[in-house]
Amino acid sequence: MKNILIVDDEIKIVEFLEAFLKIENYGIFKAYDGIEALEIFEKEEIHLVILDLMLPKMSGEKVCKKIRSKSDVPIIMLSAKVDEENKVEGLDIGADDYVTKPFSAKELVSRIAAIIRRTYKEENLQAEKFVFNDGDLEVNLKQISVIKKGIKIKITPSEFKILKVLISNRGRILSRDKLVEKVFGIDFDGIDRTIDVHIMNIRRKIEDDPKNPKYIQTVYGMGYKFNC
Repeated sequence: MKNILIVDDEIKIVEFLEAFLKIENYGIFKAYDGIEALEIFEKEEIHLVILDLMLPKMSGEKVCKKIRSKSDVPIIMLSAKVDEENKVEGLDIGADDYVTKPFSAKELVSRIAAIIRRTYKEENLQAEKFVFNDGDLEVNLKQISVIKKGIKIKITPSEFKILKVLISNRGRILSRDKLVEKVFGIDFDGIDRTIDVHIMNIRRKIEDDPKNPKYIQTVYGMGYKFNC
């Protein structure tokens, strides 16, 4: 059973989501403010977080940053903020998906199932490790880990999946649409800049000079490729 932490100060929304998710046999933990969310996250084994942005005591953005600083657990942001700028900011600080209110519970449950399926199927992979430039960069598919110059770096599940797809197709140009299809699924209807934001974050973590990347290169008008 996978455990989901629902964080929202609207009791009706929490109860509504809890009812739907229990039908799908998820374990549910509930928090109604940012501080309580972090306390639960520290004590319990959480596999996915549904996180509202406008929370008492501590904002959802701060909660996201604190969780992401210590864990790669998938985070779905839930917010009434509908501007693309807010969505991009949410992805930029570590969220894996961004859902606006009002939302369809059925659609949200489907997104949760897809993220959990993609994230935790890696547990069953056989050991496979890629090493680039004499150990400058190591990517272990079984351990879901990335090591840069001997130091393990924090990387979100979505970032890791993008990196895995690029490495598996190294030398080939992959369009944004193809990356979205391979990483998020053919039915993904997120914002157009999702891949660009994730790529930018990956480059900050694995490149010596993110503005002049040697691993993930942009092929203008076509997409991205992993160069090794």
